[in-house]
Amino acid sequence: MIPQETVNRVLDTVKVEEVIGDFVTLKRQGANYLACCPFHNEKTPSFTVSPARGFYYCFGCKKGGTAVSFLMDHERMTFSDAIRFLGKKYGIEIKEEEETAETIAARQKSESLYIVSEFAQNFFAGQLESGEGRALGYAYFKSRGLEDETIRKFGLGWCPTDRYALLNAARAAGHKEEYLVESGLCIKTDEGKVYDRFHERVTFPLHSVSGRVLGFSSRTLRSDKSVAKYVNSPQTDIYDKSKFLYGIWFAKQQIAKEDSCILVEGNLDMISMHQLGLTNVVASCGTSLTVDQIRLIKRFTNNVTIIYDGDAAGIHAALRGIGLVLKEGLNVKVVLLPDGMDPDDFTKTHTLEQVRQFIADNAKDFIGFKADLLLDEAGNDPLRKAELINDVADTIALIPDAVKRAVYTESCAQKFGIAQEILSNRVYRTHEGVLEEDKRRWERERADQERRNAQDSQAAEQTETRTVQLDGATGKKTVVKPSILEPVEKDLLKFIFTSGLDYMEFTKDNKYYTDPPMTVAEFIDASLQDDDALFEEGPRRRAYDAYFEYYDEGFSQDEILRRMTSGEDQEIVNLVVELTASRYELTEKNLRNSMTKPMTILVQQVPRAILLYHVKRLDKQLEEYKAQLRNPEVDAMMIMTEIAHLNEMRRKLNKTLGRN
Repeated sequence: MIPQETVNRVLDTVKVEEVIGDFVTLKRQGANYLACCPFHNEKTPSFTVSPARGFYYCFGCKKGGTAVSFLMDHERMTFSDAIRFLGKKYGIEIKEEEETAETIAARQKSESLYIVSEFAQNFFAGQLESGEGRALGYAYFKSRGLEDETIRKFGLGWCPTDRYALLNAARAAGHKEEYLVESGLCIKTDEGKVYDRFHERVTFPLHSVSGRVLGFSSRTLRSDKSVAKYVNSPQTDIYDKSKFLYGIWFAKQQIAKEDSCILVEGNLDMISMHQLGLTNVVASCGTSLTVDQIRLIKRFTNNVTIIYDGDAAGIHAALRGIGLVLKEGLNVKVVLLPDGMDPDDFTKTHTLEQVRQFIADNAKDFIGFKADLLLDEAGNDPLRKAELINDVADTIALIPDAVKRAVYTESCAQKFGIAQEILSNRVYRTHEGVLEEDKRRWERERADQERRNAQDSQAAEQTETRTVQLDGATGKKTVVKPSILEPVEKDLLKFIFTSGLDYMEFTKDNKYYTDPPMTVAEFIDASLQDDDALFEEGPRRRAYDAYFEYYDEGFSQDEILRRMTSGEDQEIVNLVVELTASRYELTEKNLRNSMTKPMTILVQQVPRAILLYHVKRLDKQLEEYKAQLRNPEVDAMMIMTEIAHLNEMRRKLNKTLGRN
């Protein structure tokens, strides 16, 4: 756990425009910065970064927050990881509480492995600039059509023929031999001899999701068959090939933006496609897909297009390992390239638009691809056809979504020319375990959703239920209507967040006059307490309570908002940013307001906002009473009396507001 003092120190140091500027091109506009939003496609910039307030906000998609929020949304980091990332960026030591001697040692060891790996990456890249590295490594990359910018972007390099070049350079820089060995950069023999693992090879650094170097893949340039073509880093404390995808650091932003990932096999396949302009591409590096790799993709999108070589090996590869992808709930499409070509070859002979069009024209959903392929193989053999139909049915049964299973079952039944019921029976009967797992997952999700609904609405939200059918099980799905209190509660929060410590200076003849005057925050809180009114349970209530917790401690307005946006409750962060974001629009109302003193606006608008809030509370109570009238067992006369009383109160409030 990171202590709050450390979190505060990081947030005090961070400049939001510097952090976001590492990922988005910002243009200065007055005191703020503008950009096209990285979270949704837009042509006119509506993404604003305010250095003064330390916030960003998009007026298009309504995303907003602090530098920490940006890293959590854009880079898919956890709160703690974002604080650590910022700590490293600004040179702030992150000391975590309750660390045992063992956890401290493990963390220090991992950090040491990262450090020597990053040293090696810089060393290998530097070797391309002259001598052997220039003549061999750089020449190889250029022969593969890679541009200098691409070589630099991906950190490609050369490990010298001298088996001790990296070892000696690392020792001279003060790095310990044990970490060079444990990181897999060097090999230690039983006799105690240490030498470079990747000597005389071009190197491809393997980056984590957050951009740190985990290890290396390397390729020999020799034609000697006795030498392994590729040598990769072994399993280490920081590198696990089953959880890694090559290029994820470079592709994740575009994958999330396009909501689509392209998966290829080799390093150069991925690099060539990025160089061409397809930057949502990652590579599996020749390994069979694992659940962890699939879940890594799923962090950014549910849509995967897998590109295979068009030869027989590529076609059969398309049939392997996809079951795991389907079982994780991803939507899978398959693209086969022309026979004899891999993605690297294809990108060198086609333009970006031609490649995009080829993928669009030739991408087939995996179930349809497999069904067509197997039917072609079966020919007129009825027994072979039956076996292959069962095979396809078993694949369909892996899909967790019941609706998708039903759609694929119907489509394949038509394709195979058999009754849909027969295929459905195979799907459900043969994979009962899969179906039970689906049902349990659905029940957990339903319970989680109902719990969130209860927490956020607490019976204040108006709900309706309807019966839904899923895998033969009947359940209730809750559909939540927008709360009628949300707009007025947000209006009050906006006054609190923007002017909470300003004083309400009413004239002596005003019924709201007090001596000494109350602040805006005190005035609103007192008005709500007088009527025993509380905000609805949920993020608005939590934000309200958080504000007054810091208010009571005597913090300044800026400090209160900074503390509210430094926690892990992202819903509070979003509320603060949304309600304090401003966008200059020259309207008649704004022009009139600009010529009016701020205090005059507050003494007019804050009481009005409170009255509107109370009107909406009465509206909500009226809806609840009217709903009770549908119950024949209630005392209708008593309820009608209450309704009449509430209507009279509502009429008086509306009269005060000047509304009929």
